Amino acid sequence: MRVSTFAASTATRLPRAFPAPDTAALPDSLALLAARYGSGAPAVLEQLRRTHDCSAPIRLAGERVTVDRETGEILARYGSDQEPSGYALLPCGNRRASRCPACSKLYRGDAFALIRAGLAGDEAKGVPAELAGHPRVFVTFTAPSFGPVHGRVVRAGRVLPCRARRDHPVCSHGLPTWCALRHAENDPALGQPLCPECFDYEAAVLWNAHVPALWRRTITYLPRILAAELGVSRTALRETARISFAKVAEFQSRGLVHLHAIFRIDGPDQGSAAPPWATSELLADVVAQAVARTSLRIEGPAGAEMELRWGVQFDVRAIQPGTEGEWSEARVAAYVAKYATKAAESAGGPDRRLRSPYEIERLAVTDHARRLITTCWTLGGLAQYEHLRLRAWAHMLGFRGHFLTKGRRYSVTFGALRTARVRYRTNLAMIARGLNGGDEYDEASTLVIGHFAFAGVGMGFMSELAAAGGPGGLAP
Repeated sequence: MRVSTFAASTATRLPRAFPAPDTAALPDSLALLAARYGSGAPAVLEQLRRTHDCSAPIRLAGERVTVDRETGEILARYGSDQEPSGYALLPCGNRRASRCPACSKLYRGDAFALIRAGLAGDEAKGVPAELAGHPRVFVTFTAPSFGPVHGRVVRAGRVLPCRARRDHPVCSHGLPTWCALRHAENDPALGQPLCPECFDYEAAVLWNAHVPALWRRTITYLPRILAAELGVSRTALRETARISFAKVAEFQSRGLVHLHAIFRIDGPDQGSAAPPWATSELLADVVAQAVARTSLRIEGPAGAEMELRWGVQFDVRAIQPGTEGEWSEARVAAYVAKYATKAAESAGGPDRRLRSPYEIERLAVTDHARRLITTCWTLGGLAQYEHLRLRAWAHMLGFRGHFLTKGRRYSVTFGALRTARVRYRTNLAMIARGLNGGDEYDEASTLVIGHFAFAGVGMGFMSELAAAGGPGGLAP
C-alpha cells in the first residue's frame, strides 16, 4: 500500500466548530476558550499545557502516520485536523525570560545541568565524577570605562555614595562628575551616564561588537601561556593537558557586556585525570596573563586606530568542590544559568530585533539604551563596519555573540539533554498507551512518516488567557 503525506494549506485552515456550552459556571480561562472553541475548550487548554505553558507556541499543520514496513498498512494516524484548535502546537523554545517565561525556565534548567555536569560530573549523562577534582576557576571579564556612570557601591555590607568627590568637579559640558547618592538595587539611574555627552557611545558599541573576537583571542592565548609557564612546546602540552571552558555573557546596567567563564584543566583525553602539576593557582595566573595580553586593533569611525582590551576590573575565584559555599559548584552553575536567559533588556534595551530606524524613537527603553541603539544604526551604515552587521544587532547594543558557549570537552551538549528528554517522554507515552489498551508498535517493523508545515506563531489570545489565570505560567 502506498502511503502519502500532506501539508495542509494554512490559508484555508479554520478552527473546528463546536457547540457553545454554558460558560457561566466555567473558570475564566475555560470561559475564554469556550467562547472561541465551544466544547473543545478543555482539549485546547490541555494542548496548551502540553507546550509547558509556552507564551508563543508554534503552530504546525500536517499529519503523521505509522505504517507497517512490509505491507504498507496504516496502523495509526495523527493529524493536526484532529485538534480542536486545528493545529499541532510546539513550544517556541525561546531562551529569553522576557519573551517566554516557560521556555526560558526549561532552558535555564538545561544550562544548569550542562554547567554543573562539567564541574561535579554526572555519570548518568556520561560525564565522569572525577572532574570534581580537577583544577577549576570562575573568571569575570569586564568592559573598560567609556565614561562615568551611576553605580551602586557596597563595601563590607555598607552602601557607599555613588561617586564621592570633595571638590565637586564638573565636566566640560558643565555637568557634575560626582554623585553623593546611595543608590538602591532597583534605582533606574544605575548605569546611566553622569554626562551623556562625555560618554563615548561609538567606542562602547564597537567594544560590544568585538567582544567575541576578544574572547577568541583570550582562549587562544591560554594554552600558549600555560606551555610557556611549564617550559614545554604546545604540542607537548596537548599530550599531557587540555583547558576546557564554558562562558556566559551578561549585560551590565551601563549597556556593556560582561563575560563569566569557567576554566578547567583536564588530561589529554576526554574525561582523563589532570596532570599532578595542575593547580587552581596556576590556572588563575595563566588566565590573568591572557587577559593582560589580549588586545585588538580596529579602525575607528574617524579613521584613527583604536585598541580594544578587557576592563581593569578582572576577578578570578577558585571553585570549591561540594554543594555549599558562595563559590561551590551548584552556586556557580546556578549563577551561569540565570544569566543565560537574559539579554539587553536587563540593560534597559529592547528584546526584539529592529527593522527600521523609525522604531528607535518609539521604543520603551532608557535614554542611554536609545543612544546606544542609535549609534549602532549610524555606525552600521559605514562601509568599514559592514561585516559587524550593527543594524541587525542594534537591539543587542552591538553584541552579536552567543550568550552561552562551551568547549567540546567541557561536558554534555544541549542536544544530548533534549534528546534524553524526548526519549523519556516517548517512553512514558508508550507506557500510557499500553496501559490504556492501545497497540504497541515495534520500531523494527513499523515506519513513522510525518510532514508538517509551519502555520504561524502564537494563538492570538495568549494575553487574555494569561490575564484569566490559565493554563498555568502563561505570559503575554
